[in-house]
Amino acid sequence: MNENGQLIETLGQSRDYRDYESAFSETTGLPVTLRSVETWQLPLHGKRKENPFCALMADKSKTCGACLQMQEKLAQSAMNEASSLTCAYGLCESAVPVKLGNQTIGFLQTGQVMHQKPTSAGFQRAVDYARTLGADLDNEHARDAYFQTPVLSEKKLHSINHLLRVFADHLSMKSNQISVQQANSEPPVISRAKKYIEEHLTEDLSLGQVAQAMHTSIFYFCKLFRKVSGVTFTEFVSRLRVEKARNLLLNPNLRVSEIAYEVGFQSLTHFNRVFKKVVGESPSDFRGHLPAA
Repeated sequence: MNENGQLIETLGQSRDYRDYESAFSETTGLPVTLRSVETWQLPLHGKRKENPFCALMADKSKTCGACLQMQEKLAQSAMNEASSLTCAYGLCESAVPVKLGNQTIGFLQTGQVMHQKPTSAGFQRAVDYARTLGADLDNEHARDAYFQTPVLSEKKLHSINHLLRVFADHLSMKSNQISVQQANSEPPVISRAKKYIEEHLTEDLSLGQVAQAMHTSIFYFCKLFRKVSGVTFTEFVSRLRVEKARNLLLNPNLRVSEIAYEVGFQSLTHFNRVFKKVVGESPSDFRGHLPAA
């Protein structure tokens, strides 16, 4: 997890956010989450008030892959301002950017709603689309879940998105405060080292190389890095590379081997082993959840 991801996690664990999440869901009847820019999980899955139909889709690997691609599109469209997108099943989600200075570091996200009441024709279209992905939704359980989808007018959804924008501004101010506090508490040599690692991530990085660039001994740098970061140098580099790889795997035009070398791994075997250790499945299995382009 990079520094922005850690900052979003810190904000998400704050009392302010937890109180807001509870009040928002109880008032609107909708799920809400604070997510990082890059994510390989469905942001609203498992949240309070999650749409039953979306929960069903999230548990099916083939339909989950399609939903992940939709999340990537939503993130791209909401980088600078609030955005709403409708998925292939007719459900709408909205995201509002949370910033650190001028940089978007995450999103407040809600939705899983329809603008019009669910219909039998709409459910049949969902069944047909899922079938193209190799999933079977032609059953009563899926139908019942589909017809439980909340219905909101565009005007009401606009008002709800305004609530997100107001709180996103508050979180942006807190992100700046936390960032300043962390900068003051983290030794400058570690801050410089992390920046150096990100800038040279695609190279064959070694602990000795980074320690030398920071003008410290290997022993001192290794000990300090683990104490401050909570992980070893090797674990930190591996996680950064895997995080980048997961995002690239969403592009079906890139071969797994290309991605491995693109993110800095020197062999495909090593990439596969590290990816599975961090993610819990191989790169090919992860990509296999995505629908064909």
